[in-house]
Amino acid sequence: METLGIFGIIAGLLYRLWPVWAALIVILVVVRVYGSRLGLFGQLFDSAIGTAGVMICGFWVFTAIFANIIAPLDPRVQVTIMKNAVPGAVDTQTGMAFLLGGDQLARDVFSRVVYGARIVLTIAPAATLIALLVGSSLGLPAGFFGRRIDSVLSFLANLVLAFPVILLFYLLVTPGIMETAIPYAMAGILFIIPIIFFCVLFVTRYSARPALMWTYLALTVVIGFWIYSGLVFNADPLGIISIEPNELNIFVAVVFASSPGVFRIVRGLVMDIITRDYVAAAQTRGESPWYIMLWEILPNARGPLIVDVCLRIGYTTILLGTLGFFGLGMGPESPDWGTAIKDGSKVAQLRLFPWQGVVPAIALMSLVLGLNLLADALREESLKD
Repeated sequence: METLGIFGIIAGLLYRLWPVWAALIVILVVVRVYGSRLGLFGQLFDSAIGTAGVMICGFWVFTAIFANIIAPLDPRVQVTIMKNAVPGAVDTQTGMAFLLGGDQLARDVFSRVVYGARIVLTIAPAATLIALLVGSSLGLPAGFFGRRIDSVLSFLANLVLAFPVILLFYLLVTPGIMETAIPYAMAGILFIIPIIFFCVLFVTRYSARPALMWTYLALTVVIGFWIYSGLVFNADPLGIISIEPNELNIFVAVVFASSPGVFRIVRGLVMDIITRDYVAAAQTRGESPWYIMLWEILPNARGPLIVDVCLRIGYTTILLGTLGFFGLGMGPESPDWGTAIKDGSKVAQLRLFPWQGVVPAIALMSLVLGLNLLADALREESLKD
């Protein structure tokens, strides 16, 4: 069996990742030419931290997008001769190189890391976005109205936050839970909140223009329930939106555990912003409470929320890896990074074939690092405002 040297491995990785390099170069050129017109995104490149954060996150985003072009093999395909192959090993019969080696089941580590990025960058941002909408939908009235509404919602949020996180996820992600209706009931409640959020958003904004309001409402209902049917019931008539049962309970667990944290942040921001003059001006104009919450308060709370979203995606990425490491994540054949780290971290595997666990661990670490750098840059920009 032939083996590539270190320079051959590096050259091979650079070649396989050419779509990512091309996309990043395009971004740099666009920022260089139109930076002043790109608003916050362009301002991130004013600092080395912001540039590094965007580039690292962009690397993994484009890796996930172009995974089918970058990866030489399907992540589940086994090539017997390449079992536990060292990085750079070449199959002499086909001439194919396993740039980052093979695992104990003779699968290409590089292909699995590439497709693992697609899984992580699908679940983590989507779950964080829904958690943001759920937490905002509850945090806005709690901070605005106060009193009994605030007391009830804060008690429920604190109840969830007081529960041990690992135990909470163990209960929600354990395989036996899928035999009950609990995950589907929780998904049905949590995933309907974003639809209600956008309906209220458009009604409060365009109530004076009925034609535009009903157009937005129709689009929200159609698109919202199309996605809703695919996520909750796996019944998308077009077959585009679908989710496996083991992915659904992970998705629900992440949203359920993250929403109280978002709730507390939004509630605190509302209680601060409600004292501003422009809120008093909106009340003087006779605007409805939900209009004030959604169109006066929420836009002015976007800075801290954007920073929190970046950090929360990083936390969710670590959480997905942790669940996979404990065998509570995706199926055993899944290429997600947590499962790969678990498979490669067994004592014998880690001692004899360290690349099997180290490579996905480095991928996970680098993505979280990029998100943290991006959050730091966003925080600096928000302070300038």
